[in-house]
Amino acid sequence: MAKKRDSRQPNGASTIYQASDGRWHGRVTVGVKDDGTPDRRHVSRKTRAEVTKVVRELERLRDSGTVRKAGQRWTVETWLTHWVENIAAPSVSENTIDGYRVAVYHHLIPGLGAHRLEKLEPEHLERFYKKMQDTGSAAGTAHQAHRTVRAALNEAIRRRHLTVNPASIAKAPRVEEEEVEPYSVEEVQSLLLEAGRQRNAARWVIALALGLRQGEVLGLKWTDVDLKSGVIRVQRGRLRPRYDHGCGGSCGRKPGYCPQKINIRRETKDTKSRAGKRPIGLPEELLKLLKEHKAEQARERATARDLWTDNGYVFTSPTGEALNPNTDYHNWKKLLKSAGVRDGRLHDARHTAGTVLLILGVADVVVDAIMGWEPGKSARMRRRYQHLTGRVLRDTADKVGGLLWPTERHG
Repeated sequence: MAKKRDSRQPNGASTIYQASDGRWHGRVTVGVKDDGTPDRRHVSRKTRAEVTKVVRELERLRDSGTVRKAGQRWTVETWLTHWVENIAAPSVSENTIDGYRVAVYHHLIPGLGAHRLEKLEPEHLERFYKKMQDTGSAAGTAHQAHRTVRAALNEAIRRRHLTVNPASIAKAPRVEEEEVEPYSVEEVQSLLLEAGRQRNAARWVIALALGLRQGEVLGLKWTDVDLKSGVIRVQRGRLRPRYDHGCGGSCGRKPGYCPQKINIRRETKDTKSRAGKRPIGLPEELLKLLKEHKAEQARERATARDLWTDNGYVFTSPTGEALNPNTDYHNWKKLLKSAGVRDGRLHDARHTAGTVLLILGVADVVVDAIMGWEPGKSARMRRRYQHLTGRVLRDTADKVGGLLWPTERHG
């Protein structure tokens, strides 16, 4: 293509010229490619003024370090797939990557995957979130999709495949925080009474009295329990199993229902923060219950004999295997029903324990240590988990009344 240069420019400088077809062209060096050669971008417009404007904008982006990287032209689908499997998976926890994969493969790729990555707009995302909710997805599910795509596009910016993250501009789906009603003292007493009639009774006492998360309770080993000093140490959490076919896929079922399924995930992981790895003192009643539980487990071991799997867990199946979180969840539901207590999430036991600590007037620093909250997040977590129940309000009112009208109270 014949072209007429404006003037000779030094190596690396931008050039603007008109070709024999009458169109104007510009070339701008914006950096260096992976192979070490100059990354020189080409633009073309009908008029000199138009091409000059584009050239100056490229120069501005180059000087600010925000020029999109040359190379593969990503779609939303190809980038999300690459990000979740090759970037996120090796660096985040198993539970986190499970959430990312659900958002990516079940929602984001079907809804947005065909877009060119650099052409994705905030409005595309906002319409997508609305469509998700219009077709039955919960606001929390749409918000999880938003958080996932925002994280993926932030990584695209760090790698210079994008210059602006549309997910940071788009309005996130609004999620109304669910109001949790912790179990009352009377309900907790009913649950503890019923738990005493069931296997692994101490498992529920630990949840309701100390507020341990499900994974923390199921990850406890006897090496973490000091029955002499009355202290347990939270050090790890039980992970949900992830299965693969043991039959090579010939059964025609999902991996979790394969008769020869194989768990491909480790059983536990260490707690994710220093605050989460913590010692907790045991009430005398719970300490006694754990001693009884250990003796009962020894009897189960003797009965199971060679069938016993000895991994040292405090709470196990009748043959010693670590408890499956899904089985544990269904056991909680059965406990609620048999105790005649209203239905609730297993995590509500943690809210209940936090509120009991509030009722007892336990100092914030001790509450944070028991619940495993990091210092920077502790105030927010207390607001979330400690609920102003009727009993808390009555106790506070009595304290205010005793201070302001002391003579009337004792006259």
